[in-house]
Amino acid sequence: MYKVIVIAAAWAFLTACDSDMAKDDEAAAQGKSGAAEKVTIVEVASDGTKKGAVTVDKVVRTKEEWKERLTDQQYAITREKGTERAFTGKYDKHYEDGVYKCIGCGTPLFSSKTKYDSGTGWPSFYEPVAEENIAEETDRSFGMIRTEVLCKRCDSHLGHVFTDGPRPTGLRYCMNSASLDFEPEE
Repeated sequence: MYKVIVIAAAWAFLTACDSDMAKDDEAAAQGKSGAAEKVTIVEVASDGTKKGAVTVDKVVRTKEEWKERLTDQQYAITREKGTERAFTGKYDKHYEDGVYKCIGCGTPLFSSKTKYDSGTGWPSFYEPVAEENIAEETDRSFGMIRTEVLCKRCDSHLGHVFTDGPRPTGLRYCMNSASLDFEPEE
C-alpha cells in the first residue's frame, strides 16, 4: 500500500512539473517571461549589398503560431528539421538575381551572386550573405556528423553546410527551398 501511495505521489509531482514546464515554455514562446532575447543581424539590400548591423528581437513563436504561418512542408522542414526531396524545391534551378531570405522571419540569408548548381538537387551557395545571420550546430542524426545551418533570428532549420564547395570558400551551403523566400533584385 505504501509503495502505491509513493508512486501516486511521485506521478502527481512529475505531472505537475511537466505542466508547469509546458506553461513556462508557452509563456517564453509568447514573450511573457521578461525581456525578449536580442540578436544582431546584418540587413541586406535586394542586390546583396550589406546595409549594416542591427539588433533585433529574436523571433519566438508557439508551435501553433508557426503552424498558422507556414505550410505543412515549411513547418516540417524549418521547425522539425526535415528535408525536401532532391530536385523538387522551387529554388534548385532558380537563377533570378536577388536575395534568399528566411521563410520564418524574413532575415536575409544568401545572395544569388553566391548561388551555384551543385548537382545535388538543392539550392546551394558558397557563402551566406552575412555570417551574423546564420547559426551552425553539430547534427548527429541518421548516424552521420554534419553541420546544420539555422536562421540566427528564428532558429529555423535551413539545411547543412559541407566542405566540398567551389572557390573562394570551398563550402556548399545546401539549403531547402521550403526554408527560403526570394526577394528579386530591384
